[in-house]
Amino acid sequence: MGLILCIETATKNCSVALSEHGSVIGLKELATEGYSHAENLHIFIEDVMKQASKKLSDLDAIAVSKGPGSYTGLRIGVSTAKGLCYSLDIPLISLETLDILAQQVKEPTTIIPMLDARRMEVYSAIYDVHKNRTRGTEAQLLDEHSFDQHITEAKTTFIGDGVAKFEEICDHPNAIFVTEALPSANEMGQLAELKHKKNEIEDVAYFEPYYLKDFKVG
Repeated sequence: MGLILCIETATKNCSVALSEHGSVIGLKELATEGYSHAENLHIFIEDVMKQASKKLSDLDAIAVSKGPGSYTGLRIGVSTAKGLCYSLDIPLISLETLDILAQQVKEPTTIIPMLDARRMEVYSAIYDVHKNRTRGTEAQLLDEHSFDQHITEAKTTFIGDGVAKFEEICDHPNAIFVTEALPSANEMGQLAELKHKKNEIEDVAYFEPYYLKDFKVG
């Protein structure tokens, strides 16, 4: 079990948390219309360490949201995480952004997190009521029949900044829309702790963010 610094910059939310044994002991985040990650990320890291009365040298690992998401946001978050891992000689843990977002849903429903891309396009994945993935991350062009099978079978929570697009064209009673949610480092602690225990770490020299480009209908 360890002390893990968690960094989430895949969207307009610049978010940093400090996790100890999977529980968050410090959090600082700010979502702005313009991306403020370059200005705020290092300040937020200092703030969460101070909140918990910890030093960077106390850290056992760094966890970073790897995407998909904003190219600039991911680049800033990953480069910061890699720099800290190099300087502190500690492991780098990567977490998929949609896995992080899915953790915010507390009700036992099917979960479909969506991140805004452009026009009617989103990045999405599908999870069961236990938050296990049943479909991996895809770049998707939305239409009124997207996710028909899942909505028909069970209550389904759509969460993220891409959800408003789908809410406009979907009126199924099983659909629950959470449109204001953004991925947050607050939900990274337990996921990072599990990977740390299993030694599922990245090669710091070669790790790159998960830039998802291609879109498909459905």
